[in-house]
Amino acid sequence: MNNNLLKNIIRFIGLVLLQILVFNNIEVFSFITPFIYILFIIMLPFDTPKWVILVSGFMMGMCVDIFSNTGGIHTASTVLMAYISPWAQKVVSSKQDPEAGTQPGIKTMGFRWFFFYTLILTTVHHICLFYLEIFSLTDFFGTLKHALYNVAFTMVFIIISQYLFIGRKTE
Repeated sequence: MNNNLLKNIIRFIGLVLLQILVFNNIEVFSFITPFIYILFIIMLPFDTPKWVILVSGFMMGMCVDIFSNTGGIHTASTVLMAYISPWAQKVVSSKQDPEAGTQPGIKTMGFRWFFFYTLILTTVHHICLFYLEIFSLTDFFGTLKHALYNVAFTMVFIIISQYLFIGRKTE
């Protein structure tokens, strides 16, 4: 079995378990919950085929939906995020393409690149998630504010995780 495949399977299982057992139980100001599970899609290597990214997003969202009893909103949001991830990579990247097998991260791409890449994907995911959850545009700005607070909180956890758990860049 490919070493990267094994790492991604372990990351998938670990992030689903962390989200379900830990992060779903964190509420700040009774409405801010970090969604750390999206880090799986963010961290997929650059040369991952688009269909694998979409299937991975679907499976990740479905697992969170099943255990959170949320009726598909995480699945839809994560598939949308997975769909735009190649576009986000192109928007944030410089003119040169990253090497095959490189995975996005602070240590491989630098803080600025990773921050903006993650910000784009997290914002898309959260806005989709919160509007699907409320399924109404009556409180458009309230829902948007709620989503953006969650984006900020999730970003903090993702950046911290990069510094705590991701290994050093190998030359």
